Amino acid sequence: MNPEVIAVFIPIVGSVSLFTFLVFVIWFGTRQKEREAFYRSETLRRITEASGEGAKAAMDLLKEEEHLKRIKAREGLKIGGVVNLGVGVGLVIFLWALVGPKLALCGLIPGFVGVALLIYVFFMAGPVE
Repeated sequence: MNPEVIAVFIPIVGSVSLFTFLVFVIWFGTRQKEREAFYRSETLRRITEASGEGAKAAMDLLKEEEHLKRIKAREGLKIGGVVNLGVGVGLVIFLWALVGPKLALCGLIPGFVGVALLIYVFFMAGPVE
């Protein structure tokens, strides 16, 4: 084969492989979420059919899952805020050393996004109860 032809086909094969891989990852993730939802609903149905206390246990289980989901979302916002704040500070320092103070102010953008996330989590978001 001609080297020019190989040089053309390598990026084509690489990009087709990447997007095919992404399609399969999304498909498998969707199937997993579907199975988890099915098993959760089956478990709740069996609990409610088992005894008189089953309905109360199922409701408690649903409330606990919702509570844990809210806590996880709140912790994700905290981590996102801290990471954005760190990226902003690092970008300011890097750009200041590289090109000077005027362009270094671009690092304040992710920093302020991080501060906004942290302000929302700690002061504006409702309680997790």
